[in-house]
Parts: sequence; C-alpha cells; structure tokens
Amino acid sequence: MRYRSKMLMAVGTVVVLMMAVPASAVEPDAGVQQIVVRSQERGADLDVTIWYPAASGGETVLLGDNVFFEGTEAMLNAPVSDGQFPLILLSHGAGLSGRAEAMSWMATALAKEGFIVAAPTHPGNTGPDRSAAQTMKLWLRPSDLSDTLDAIEQNEVFRPHFDAENVGVVGLSMGGNTALAIAGARFDPALLASYCDTDDLNASLCDWVRLSGVDLHAMDTQAASRDNGDARVGLVVAIDPVPADVFDVTSFSGVSVPVTLVNFSEDGEIPLTARAEGIADAIPDATYTVIENGSHFSMFAECKPNAAEIAVEEGIEEPICENGNGSSRATVHAQLIDIIVAAYRNN
Repeated sequence: MRYRSKMLMAVGTVVVLMMAVPASAVEPDAGVQQIVVRSQERGADLDVTIWYPAASGGETVLLGDNVFFEGTEAMLNAPVSDGQFPLILLSHGAGLSGRAEAMSWMATALAKEGFIVAAPTHPGNTGPDRSAAQTMKLWLRPSDLSDTLDAIEQNEVFRPHFDAENVGVVGLSMGGNTALAIAGARFDPALLASYCDTDDLNASLCDWVRLSGVDLHAMDTQAASRDNGDARVGLVVAIDPVPADVFDVTSFSGVSVPVTLVNFSEDGEIPLTARAEGIADAIPDATYTVIENGSHFSMFAECKPNAAEIAVEEGIEEPICENGNGSSRATVHAQLIDIIVAAYRNN
C-alpha cells in the first residue's frame, strides 16, 4: 500500500487558525499556558503550549479550531491545581497536524486525567514557515522536546507541580518517530537519504520534498546518526511513527525504557512507512497495539460539518474526516487516551 501524505503538506491555500480564540462554555478543568523556549541548536525560539490540571480561574479559550477541525476548550492562564502530576512531552506531526494546538483534543483530555502536557511546535512543519528541508531534519525534533523539558524544570509555575520521576513522551505520526528517537533509537543516515528515491514509501511527502528543491542525498546528515536519547524520559508512546523505516535497526535493542507502539489498521492495512510491529519486536520492553477501527487521520480533531467537501475543494485528496470501518473519531480518540493513561499507570 502506498502511503500518501499530500494532505499533510497541503496547507498553503488554507487559512488554519491555531491561535487561541474566545469561547463561551462551561468552565473546563484543564488549563493552558503558552511559553517561549530558546533552542540553541536551531538558533530560534520554540513556541510551547502547556496543558495542565487547573484550579478555577482563567479565560475560556478555544485551541486548534480551523476550517476543518473543531477546537477544544481550556482555561487560559488558570492556576495549576495543587499537587504533583506526571509530565507528557507531546510531539506533533507535519502539515495540518503540524502545530502543538492541533493536538489540543488529546492534550486537554490528558490534563483532565491528571497530566501536565507540554508540546513544542517543531519549526518548519506547517504554516508560513513550512519547509521541506526543516521537516526532514528529523534529528532536530528530539532536542525540541529536551529543550522543553529544560524549560519546565526551570519554570516557576510548573516546576513545583510536575513529577520529575514520571516523565514520558507521546508522539503522533512524525511525532511518533521523534518519540522513538528520544528513547534512544538512532537514525540511519543512508536510509534517510534514500527515503525519497522512489514513491513507494511516502509518495506525496516525497513529491513535496522534490518540488521544494530538497535533495536528501545532498542534505548534511552528519548529526543524523547521533544518540538523541534523554535519560530523564522514562517511557514512550509512539502512534503511527512515520517514517518508521529510517532507523538503524541495531539501535532498537539499546532502548531501555518501556515503549508502547500503536498502529491504526484501516481495512486490515497499515501503511508501510508507519508499520511498527517489527520495531516493537526489536525493543526489549515494548508493547504493540493495533486499533482496528482507526486510520492515520484519526489523529486529527473532530471534523466540522462539510469539512470533507471543503478539503476536496482545496485539493486535499486524503479522507481527513474518515476513520476505519466507519467508526466515530470520538471512539478512536477515547481508545488512544486509554492507551496513554495505561502506559503511565503501568510504568
């Protein structure tokens, strides 16, 4: 099956609203704050969104709302609830899912479950600064998470409230790839360089890479094979980790933290570049779960009415509003939340 991701890149003609906007609703019990974190490696600032269990207060806002997807409510700058909470570093995918706020449906639910969730927006993955070159520098993404963790450790608001002994990473799509890297899996520069030699793995992504004038063979991959592991991370959940096929397979045996790998199986098929069963077999302490009633697009928020029709008008070919076997997106989301919570509770 050819994995196609034109939808993930087709954001140039669509106005995507990922900023918080006022909303009127019953006050939720999840707070949200946004901070800026300096990345020395990128030489740039990272926009980081943090969701957390909240005490009363703050302003109701809507995050992740755009022409396609429903936003999720949280309380902007509400006080953090008393106590200490596990920390999730959350890594997003690319394109339409390429901002922290796009995962608000998941992060808010996890905050309500008693987690602090911190998600940097990885530079170059979407919006006006989208860049095929930056997107394909996969080895930079784990450092974004480590820089975010550094900032949380020093932040006066969150430092007293996060459990430093219970830190994990959750990643979706390209974020799942990042999650495996921060657990200690290393990239194979040769596999990364040859990823777009054919269209067999990821036709539309590679079309975008080529149209952008990026030659993966000419890209400086000197740092690609480095160890991006962060010893502070105690567990990982990687969901459809695209691309799953650019790792040095010998490095999987050295991953020492518990890893939960999840694939969506639509009509019994899993895209080749997202298949994680072999990775689970190679990692000593790994579990593997297949969600039969989901698709790769189940990572997105609930679709708005007519979103599928608008997507077609915008030239987006993928069925961004469909799930496997006709299941509701809410059902698949609930399954994912349960898997993540269980991974923490069982650690």
